[in-house]
Amino acid sequence: MTTQENASAYWKENLRYLFILLAIWFIASFGAGILFAEQLNTIKLGGFPLGFWFAQQGSIYVFVVLIFVYVHLMNKLDKKYGYDE
Repeated sequence: MTTQENASAYWKENLRYLFILLAIWFIASFGAGILFAEQLNTIKLGGFPLGFWFAQQGSIYVFVVLIFVYVHLMNKLDKKYGYDE
């Protein structure tokens, strides 16, 4: 592959990872915390309704986990395309 094709493929794969991870975060924060809160409130976690938990803490935990997942994926992607240090 040429350098331009290599960079283009790298960027496309990077964007695909970003969209997938942002969709997961959206589902966890907006979906679980707001849209599906009524259904999730029937489940208790630590004495609190699960919908409330996602709205207050769960989406933050999911976001932090997604940051580590993104770092791992980008390290693999960098090695795959030869951009690692």
